Amino acid sequence: MPPMPLPPLPNPHTEPDGSAVIRVLSYNIRSMRDDEDALARVIRACAPDLVCVQEAPRFFRWRKHAARLAAKSELVVLSGGATAAGPLLLCSMRATVERTQDVLLPLTPGLHRRGLATAVVRFGAARLGVLSCHLSLRADERYEQAGMVLRRLAALDVPYAVAAGDVNERPGGRSFRRLGAELQDCWAVAPWGGEHTSTPADPHQRIDAIFATKGVEVLGCGVPAGLDGVADDDLRAATDHLPVLAALRVPAV
Repeated sequence: MPPMPLPPLPNPHTEPDGSAVIRVLSYNIRSMRDDEDALARVIRACAPDLVCVQEAPRFFRWRKHAARLAAKSELVVLSGGATAAGPLLLCSMRATVERTQDVLLPLTPGLHRRGLATAVVRFGAARLGVLSCHLSLRADERYEQAGMVLRRLAALDVPYAVAAGDVNERPGGRSFRRLGAELQDCWAVAPWGGEHTSTPADPHQRIDAIFATKGVEVLGCGVPAGLDGVADDDLRAATDHLPVLAALRVPAV
């Protein structure tokens, strides 16, 4: 049975006071091993200003693959990819980019290398840090990486920021709670759309999330199943996670 149509989510725009309403999408794309065209259709339909990707292609011709996804999604590559061990940032032409930095996290022997893709961007008079992450499957390493995410956000030295990614843990877990203790869990603050992100065929757990610093107003956040233009067949075909979409109001600075 197809999902019910969703209530409207605010469209991106700049307010008269210089603050900006933006859309942020978080999406684990499983190295684009599934239906790439379905993936791009989902992203386009969400009309994001920023996309925090996890599991971007990391090996042969990875830059070409990232550029192709950006072009199909009507976006541009901002930062990340193999240089961040998988996290990737895409953005719309609405964003003015101040700086970017890819960060490799400490490697635990026998486990996958993890990293962070980060940037500072402006929308009108609003200035925002953004970070994409994919935390470890192992609980102790995941908890340490959650702390590294918080420290890296602080190091961006901006008044407002968002962090988004595959936490590999449900909201009750230690790492998820560590992030939520300092940041707003956007779905918990303003639920909109679906809650569970894994798996598309049987959504039963929320392991992907968008977090925002205090002062960012969360207007709505959730899985965009039922959003105009987002087909259920595309969500199932695109990858093995469901995306998370948030509308945020970022104050002018």
